[in-house]
Amino acid sequence: MAQQDYYETLGVSRDASDKEIKRAFRKLAAKYHPDVNRSEGAEEKFKEINEAYETLSDPQKKANYDQYGSAEGPQGFGGFGGQGGFGGAQGGYSDFADIFGDLFGGGRARRDPMAPQAGKDLQYTMTIDFMDAIFGKETQIKYNRDTACDVCHGDGTKPGKSAHTCAQCGGSGFVITQQRTMMGMMQSQQICPTCHGTGKEINPADRCDKCHGEGHVQERHEVKVKIPAGVDDGQQMRLQGQGEVGKNGGPYGDLYIIFNVTPSRDFTREGTNIYVDQPISIAQATLGDKIKVKTVHGEVDLNIPAGTQGETNFRLRGKGVPVLNGNGNGDEFVKVHVEIPKKLNKRQEEAMMAFAQASGDQVDGVKNGFWEKLKDAFED
Repeated sequence: MAQQDYYETLGVSRDASDKEIKRAFRKLAAKYHPDVNRSEGAEEKFKEINEAYETLSDPQKKANYDQYGSAEGPQGFGGFGGQGGFGGAQGGYSDFADIFGDLFGGGRARRDPMAPQAGKDLQYTMTIDFMDAIFGKETQIKYNRDTACDVCHGDGTKPGKSAHTCAQCGGSGFVITQQRTMMGMMQSQQICPTCHGTGKEINPADRCDKCHGEGHVQERHEVKVKIPAGVDDGQQMRLQGQGEVGKNGGPYGDLYIIFNVTPSRDFTREGTNIYVDQPISIAQATLGDKIKVKTVHGEVDLNIPAGTQGETNFRLRGKGVPVLNGNGNGDEFVKVHVEIPKKLNKRQEEAMMAFAQASGDQVDGVKNGFWEKLKDAFED
């Protein structure tokens, strides 16, 4: 049996006509082709659609599939073209070439160089401040990109002039070459080296003075960027149509911005959570206290209970990073470190000795050992 129901894959009934099957395929292929749809699973979905159409568009394969559940007939073991099925004289590729030519590029571009093609995508690395990554910001960036010539509007000719049909290929954009091989004379079709597949030539005297006949020039482009709140280091965002100019009237490519977030001296970030180290004194840890601690949202009060041990973590709910493209914030975690004084004045030393004696500790003659013992106790 076939691994998938081809009729269900294309969304047609089993008595659908050839025209209905082809119409369904063209619609789904245009939606799920990986060059158009970059979401997870789109490529696999496209392969399933192409496999289904390869079978149902071929009369013999369709007959085998309807009778035996396999395009190969009774000896088959499932759907045809299980590795993606991009080939085949009756298959989806040749038809999809026509579809994707309408979408500016893709399969048809290899058959027809004169079809519209999308421009190249660009990448821009943006270094942003730690706090700007948390709360977002609007800024302007500048970068170089190829854009349509504003003098000839992409035509490549001077005002009042026009291109003429390429003499070498006769306007087809292709030339036929022949080569003698062991199998005899082999003929192949290649893009015309004179017009580069456009089918048009421009006389040197008629070429645009600004772009020299190219139809595009490099410019310093400026665009406004709205940095989303909660973006993290290494993440990227896409600005549609901010890449390079397309060919043959195709759309501009996209710009991908990669964020490089500078570290903070006060905070450490992991996802939507913030981590802070907070020193406190022996007295604060022992007796308890209310202290001020930093958060990315400003200072807040934190109650230190009496008897707090070193390396204790406190959680401040909602004081972390906003959820990217979502609601709410992460949390902040405050780790307290009990600071042991390296030197004491006389009154402090007397007070600590009294404390040690009241605690039943024998400290006579082992002062240094006592301090080490005390330090170890707070660091456990």
